[in-house]
Amino acid sequence: MLCLCLYLGSYSGVVQRKLKPDLQQKYQCVFEGVAKAGSPTLLQQIYTELYITEGGASEVNQEHEVRHMETASRKPGGAEKTITCEDMFKGPADTEAPVRTVLTKGVAGIGKTLLTQKFSLDWAEGNAHQDVQLLFPFTFRALNVLKDRSFSLVQLLCHFFRGTEEVCSFEGLQLLFIFDGLDECRLPLDFTQTKALTEPTESASVEELLVNLIRGNLLPSARLWITTRPAAANQIPAECVSMVTEVRGFSDPQKEQYFRNRFRDEQQETAVISHIKTSRSLFIMCHIPVFCWILSVVFRKILEQMGKPELPKTLTEMYVHFMVVQAKVKNIKYHKGTGADLHWSPETREMVQVLGKLAFEQLQKGNLIFYESDLSECGLDAAAASVCSGVFTQVFREEPGLYQDKVYCFIHLSVHEFMAALHVHQTFFSSGVNLLSEKQTSTPSNCTPEQFYRSSLLQGLLTQTGSSSQTNQETAEYIKQKLSEEVSAERSINLLHCLNELNDGSLVEQVQQYLSSGRLSEGGLSPAQWSALAFILLSSEEALEQFELKKYCASEEALLRLLPVVKASNKALLSSCNLSESSCEALSSVLILNLSNNDLKDSGLQMLSVGLKSPHCKLQQLSLSGCMISEEGCDALASALRSNPSHLTDLDLRYNHPGDTGVQLLTSLQENNCCIFSPSDFCQLFLDSNSAQTELKLSDNNKKATRVEEKQPYPDHQDRFDIWPQLLCGLGLTGRCYWEVQWSGHVHISVCYRGISRNGFGNDCVFGLNALSWSLECSERVAVYVDCAAGSLSFYTVSSGQLIHLHTFNTMFTEALLPGFMLCDNGSSVAMFTSVT
Repeated sequence: MLCLCLYLGSYSGVVQRKLKPDLQQKYQCVFEGVAKAGSPTLLQQIYTELYITEGGASEVNQEHEVRHMETASRKPGGAEKTITCEDMFKGPADTEAPVRTVLTKGVAGIGKTLLTQKFSLDWAEGNAHQDVQLLFPFTFRALNVLKDRSFSLVQLLCHFFRGTEEVCSFEGLQLLFIFDGLDECRLPLDFTQTKALTEPTESASVEELLVNLIRGNLLPSARLWITTRPAAANQIPAECVSMVTEVRGFSDPQKEQYFRNRFRDEQQETAVISHIKTSRSLFIMCHIPVFCWILSVVFRKILEQMGKPELPKTLTEMYVHFMVVQAKVKNIKYHKGTGADLHWSPETREMVQVLGKLAFEQLQKGNLIFYESDLSECGLDAAAASVCSGVFTQVFREEPGLYQDKVYCFIHLSVHEFMAALHVHQTFFSSGVNLLSEKQTSTPSNCTPEQFYRSSLLQGLLTQTGSSSQTNQETAEYIKQKLSEEVSAERSINLLHCLNELNDGSLVEQVQQYLSSGRLSEGGLSPAQWSALAFILLSSEEALEQFELKKYCASEEALLRLLPVVKASNKALLSSCNLSESSCEALSSVLILNLSNNDLKDSGLQMLSVGLKSPHCKLQQLSLSGCMISEEGCDALASALRSNPSHLTDLDLRYNHPGDTGVQLLTSLQENNCCIFSPSDFCQLFLDSNSAQTELKLSDNNKKATRVEEKQPYPDHQDRFDIWPQLLCGLGLTGRCYWEVQWSGHVHISVCYRGISRNGFGNDCVFGLNALSWSLECSERVAVYVDCAAGSLSFYTVSSGQLIHLHTFNTMFTEALLPGFMLCDNGSSVAMFTSVT
């Protein structure tokens, strides 16, 4: 075995000596924004640590990426676990299973590719990840070109990486494969019908090799790292993914730091940062590094103008300015013009129109990268595409692929969407054809509606059919009409963003006046006004820590109208809001959920349980008191909590009808430390000196009792135990209560009714030997949790901060309970904890 290890290490070292320099040369330089020949930047100099979180759903995410970022940005940092690039394959702390495949999500331009390049460069330079012996970074862009060709895995590696022909066996080597850009994959990955391959020397199509690598049939000990946009995450089956991570881009402080680095003039820097903060849409988009670069290009040009130029406030205005900047650069560079010359020359107009058509047709197909065959379908040949990419270098770019194959793309998805929207706009105003009508085509599924609105800066490209202000006003009225109809809550938020792009804030201002005057709950709001309220709450700069529906209207209609706000909140207080089972479907995304006193019934809990089953549900506290739940609902809840037991710590099911089976199911979960207690249930208890038998000495402000030989000079009292060495706490407990005690010697921990006998030797005085008390001999540190309404009394051992279930008494408590203690031997002691530690 030692000889084999030495042999494997020797030939992997040979491959490393060729592979590492190649990767170092490939990744040490990057081009910010776009590739400019001769002006590379060292990656290590400009790389900024990205905000990466552990977890997130691997299923498909249907919302637009801008909305996805908005929702994520409202979650406070403490709600999610952040990780570094070095922790990528360490896995969650609560699991011991090895991490084989990591799926990293992130919206377009957020920094996924740069993250993989930094990882690869650190490995190649010997700075990190040296437990990996061989690292092979692929992009789906490059793999797409090999569609319909056959390779063995060994041949595929040789095709991309020099020196890998030296590898005669992969057994015993720690390998890492990186596959960047799953959303750009044109290969048909079929995880149900693809034949199994186990030998790296066996030939198959590239897609078959990938499927078997991801399944673990090929090289099961190898690690895989796959990056993707959220919409394509479901292409990989969940059972093939060990861990999901998400790249969130720049944090708020990192945004500001970026613009400080870009603008050396302090006055300009201050103006830019303050302006971005006033525009919610721009501020959200600045999570994306490449968008920050686009903004800096636009703002720099505008601030160079004389006087007090007005900075763009909306996404549409900003992209139009970006196109204007590029047109002016082209005019100066190719036609020796000046910045003051007309930027929309006939040649420029034609070029923009060609790019717009390409953008629209490819967006409809879901293509964000294009090959020469895609260009031909749009009537654009490779020569014309090269001209476009050479002129509008910062909008549309041409990238060399492997062996001179060329790949084309727009600089960012949002630019692609803008160009597609521009094409729709131009076509309608020049010919009257609505490309978005049902007769023509369907709306591009990933395009933000606000991209489809005009700006006066584009008037040189358009044939005028009326005044711009009149057109904008008519469009705004049309949107308001749509908002008055029955549209989904998410769709209404998009429409409000469209109004914002048109600088029409009348609807929002109207609802803000209702809010400030306190008249919101006096009468019903119209659908449009409900949409505006949701928009206002979601546009707040503060994270939505707590949302209370009754502040606005205690009704199911209000909940459904404000559902995007609920989803973005950490704590949702929905008690006594006249909700029914139809309200439950989308509520599992919050951390704290109070649904008490609503008629949810079993069907509502079953719908909620579907969300609770997801391993990505982080719900911590769930209150379902008085929700008309029976045994059937408890069965669904217990099943969900068995599937995902690690987060919920507080479950309130009082005033329901779970039946014997329901109680048994939930008790078994409690015994497995699934649903224990809420910190708010902790009770600070003090020992009652009037109940203490005379051999029990109190100290530490009545928080500690010790059994001693000498009798204590206590006055006579009717509550005192005269024979048995017992005492009680003074506070009677009702509801849900939790406390902890530390003891030594020989002690019994108990609860009892106040009516327990205090005099004589009989069992009616002894804790646990009569119908008025319950008692247990426990370990040195004990936790007790009582839920009087539920009839549950549980004892736990406290060890290293963890609760280990000992026993649960289930009965019907008829009055307040008093904690009590028996100190059996001299020197025995018991001490009350005043807080949870």
